[in-house]
Amino acid sequence: MLTLSQKQELVSELHERFGRKKILILVDYKGLNVPKINELRTKLRDAGVEFQVVKNTLLTRAAQETDVELIREHFEGPSAVAMSYEDPVVPAKALCGFAKDNTKLEIKAGVMGGSALNADAIKRLSELPSREVLLGQVLGTMNAVPGGLVRALANVPERLLYALQAIKDQKEAA
Repeated sequence: MLTLSQKQELVSELHERFGRKKILILVDYKGLNVPKINELRTKLRDAGVEFQVVKNTLLTRAAQETDVELIREHFEGPSAVAMSYEDPVVPAKALCGFAKDNTKLEIKAGVMGGSALNADAIKRLSELPSREVLLGQVLGTMNAVPGGLVRALANVPERLLYALQAIKDQKEAA
C-alpha cells in the first residue's frame, strides 16, 4: 500500500514521462498470470519499452494536461501502460505479437503525436517496418536517384554521336 506522498511522487513522475513519450499504449492484463506478465515485461524491456501497472485513479491524475487525457475513458479495469521514447512502432509490434499468443492481453487504446489511437490503429502501426528498415529504404531511394542521373547524363553524348552518325549516313546516301 502506497502512502499519500508516494502516490503524489508516482503521479508527478508519470506526468513527466507522459510529456516525453513518443507513444503510450494502454492495455488490460486481466487473466494473465504472474509468469506471463513477467514474460511481457522482459520482452518490452528488451525492446526499450517501459511497462508499468498503474491504478486508474493515479493514471487519471498523471494524465491531466497531457495528451494522454484523450484516452481517459479507457481508464477502467486493470490497466498497464507501455511507453516508448524512441520508435513508436516497437511497443506496438511487441504488444500485438504478445497478444497474438496470449489472447487475455487486451490492447485498449493509445496516444501518439497528440492523437488518440484505437486498438485497430495500434495493430496497423505494428505492421509497419521498424525505424531502421524505413531509414534503409529511404537511403536506398536517395542513393538510386544520383545513380540514375549519372546514367542518364552518360547516355547524352552517346545519343548525340548516334544522331550525328545518322545525319552523316543520310547525307552520304543522298
